[in-house]
Amino acid sequence: MDRRAFIGALTGGLLAAPLAGQGQTTEQLHRVGVLSPFSSSFGPGPSFGTFRQTLRELGYIEGRNIALEYRWADGRYDQLARLAAELARLRVNVIFSAWSTPAALAAKKVTSSSPIVFAGVGDAVGVGLVASLARPGGNVTGSTFITEETIGKQLELLKDVIPSLTRVGVVVNPANPVYVPVLRDSEAPARALGLHLEVVGVQGAEDFELAFRAAIKRQVGGLVVLRDQVLLANQERLLTLAATARLPAMYGNREFVDGGGLMSYGPSLVEMYRRAAYLVDKILRGAKPADLPIEQATKFELVINLKAARTLGLTIPPSLLQRADQVIE
Repeated sequence: MDRRAFIGALTGGLLAAPLAGQGQTTEQLHRVGVLSPFSSSFGPGPSFGTFRQTLRELGYIEGRNIALEYRWADGRYDQLARLAAELARLRVNVIFSAWSTPAALAAKKVTSSSPIVFAGVGDAVGVGLVASLARPGGNVTGSTFITEETIGKQLELLKDVIPSLTRVGVVVNPANPVYVPVLRDSEAPARALGLHLEVVGVQGAEDFELAFRAAIKRQVGGLVVLRDQVLLANQERLLTLAATARLPAMYGNREFVDGGGLMSYGPSLVEMYRRAAYLVDKILRGAKPADLPIEQATKFELVINLKAARTLGLTIPPSLLQRADQVIE
């Protein structure tokens, strides 16, 4: 039996039969729809385990008083709206957009009544998810961060490591709508650092080799790899190509550095998933998304891989090492 069928059978069984216990008291079963752009073999998203663990800490036990209904887009953003509509038709108590701005936008597009919680969306106001941070309105709430400010910091850190850097390739999925305004707004901080940005577009697994050849042809001296499902799902391939080309790279997810990449800087996914679980809890207890302010990411992590730096012949400044949240030896 596949995972979706198992979860459906489990949910159906729990709905049909009372729970055993003293006096045969039936505990209310809450259903949370999990909308993910990844595949079931990859998982809902990085650090998703924190979301489940926090729910357990809040008293929600899977199979007893909560069931998670998963829907997987298998890397296809164009499937997210259909999957979100399925969850809405199931009348789940909450739809949780487990990763990516496109997933959150797709959920909002198909339902104005089902509560939606998102985690880690870049510029929730700018992309049109909510009216304002303090008063989101509608049926959507969650956590956000300012993407262009994050990229500006990533460029600054990369320049600290490579003072001679003048041309940077920004690896991005053009199908992700958040990056049109982000790339535009990143030009000013890049110019202030004396950097010229070259967009390196990757929409699928088949695009990586060609994109890297184009980046090398444009003589980029380093890369900034933005947060996107396609890039994360193809982490090993991306890391191999960057190492082969000897291109120092700054990543938006620490998972790349854990896998051998040079550096990462970005909002803590662990913290955002933890906060998302608290928002889901509030909604399950009766709160309305419109009354729950959007939470801005406050914890950002800098992770540095010294082994990768040595392989690339780079010396990380001591001041940067002191600022790092984690240094991988």
